Amino acid sequence: MNRFLSNATNRVDAKGRVSVPAAFRAVLAQRDIREFYCFQDFIYPAMNVGGPDVLDRFERQIAAEDPFSPAAHRMSLLIHGGGVFMKLDAEGRLMVTDFIRDFTGITNEVTFVGRADHFQLWAPQRYEAMAAAAREELRLRSGSG
Repeated sequence: MNRFLSNATNRVDAKGRVSVPAAFRAVLAQRDIREFYCFQDFIYPAMNVGGPDVLDRFERQIAAEDPFSPAAHRMSLLIHGGGVFMKLDAEGRLMVTDFIRDFTGITNEVTFVGRADHFQLWAPQRYEAMAAAAREELRLRSGSG
């Protein structure tokens, strides 16, 4: 498997670290991702976490714009100003920094959510509420409700 799938919730330890789920660590190893690019989601109160290829993809989009255009500036503001590089420690844990906590509302637990080529970090209650709302919206669209 080379995609981030499913979700799992893990506790943040006393030192502010959280264990990345084993299935996600396996994908990271398979894809040879040693350093993460973490950036604030554009819509949801979640952090997106992926390899350098995720940052490269956004930088290609920025480069395709006129470098002086408002669109290029907005994208750079969000991608470069809202992102950081991080690494796992030797035990497969990620530091839950104030940068992450302040944006997501994460306190003592983190829900990891697979998003194919990257994963997200959510406060569990926010993830559950957003997933329930998305499920309901799709149910109503399908005519089941």
